[in-house]
Amino acid sequence: MTAVLTAPPASPHRQRARRRWIGFAVAVAVLFVALALSIAIGSRTIDLSTVWRVLWHPDGSAESAIVHDLRFPRTVLGLGVGAALGLAGTVMQALTRNPLAEPGLLGVNLGASTAVVVAIAFLGVTTASGYVWFAFAGAALTSAAVFALGGTGRHPTPERQILAGVSITAVLGAIVWAILVLRREAFDRYRHWDVGSFSDRDSATVTQILPFLVAGVVLTLVLGRQLNALSLGDESATSLGARPARIRALGLLAVTLLCGAATAAAGPIWFLGLAVPYAARMIVGSDQRWILAYAVILGPALLLGADVLGRVLVAPAELPVGVVTAFLGAPLFIALCRRRRLSSL
Repeated sequence: MTAVLTAPPASPHRQRARRRWIGFAVAVAVLFVALALSIAIGSRTIDLSTVWRVLWHPDGSAESAIVHDLRFPRTVLGLGVGAALGLAGTVMQALTRNPLAEPGLLGVNLGASTAVVVAIAFLGVTTASGYVWFAFAGAALTSAAVFALGGTGRHPTPERQILAGVSITAVLGAIVWAILVLRREAFDRYRHWDVGSFSDRDSATVTQILPFLVAGVVLTLVLGRQLNALSLGDESATSLGARPARIRALGLLAVTLLCGAATAAAGPIWFLGLAVPYAARMIVGSDQRWILAYAVILGPALLLGADVLGRVLVAPAELPVGVVTAFLGAPLFIALCRRRRLSSL
């Protein structure tokens, strides 16, 4: 009787690696679809063949002007802001070991907003290049305050960090509205920026924030291996040659760069930094290097998808992308809060 040879089953490691690469390819495909829809769909829908033609060969037509002057800069901005917020949420969750950590929930975005309000109301700043420095300062101070307050005590917990973020958010919100009541001329400018929107953003806005976004993205990706070591605990990380204090300082710098630039350009956008790392961990597990790689792709895909959805739901008007992400992200936050093991990543 002839023996039948069968291939040995793939090892768990190979199966996991294959799943990660397949998931990554699917995420990239979804991102390209979101990019195409972002350029094609709006108050005036343009078919994809025309978009492709005028994108590479501007002809002075109305479609060419719409693509180059309005939708292409808006799409590039969504690409950068989505990657920034996805990465910032991933880093914050890794540093705090808290699956609920997110720039909006922990007050980092509102800290940047508060600084921008001060710039608008008292210093007459009106451009993204002016906002960005104040946004950096506000994001950095708020991040440091949340980390300091949430880490006090002998046994810091995710709940303590959430409470610190909620408390700081309440204080900053009161400051913002007090300033706006006293400086009513700043209200119209601020409320348009505060809802989180890509409308009326041009290529100059992209150019102004791009260096800060690139610096934040590069720094974050470099930290991937060190974040894995930190997830084992400070003592284990130190035994592996890592320096926890240095990792946290660089992580805080990365969060400041990413949140400061993204908030200065688009206003505060909630829940994206919560949803992206959660979705990535469902696919790749706890390896921070893979989670960061997925965040670069999933963040823009989700944000651009939300932006397109906001244009479709109330066409010919549009919902700001910050409103759409809040509606989509709130149920996820409630679901995560109901889970029993909030402290485990």
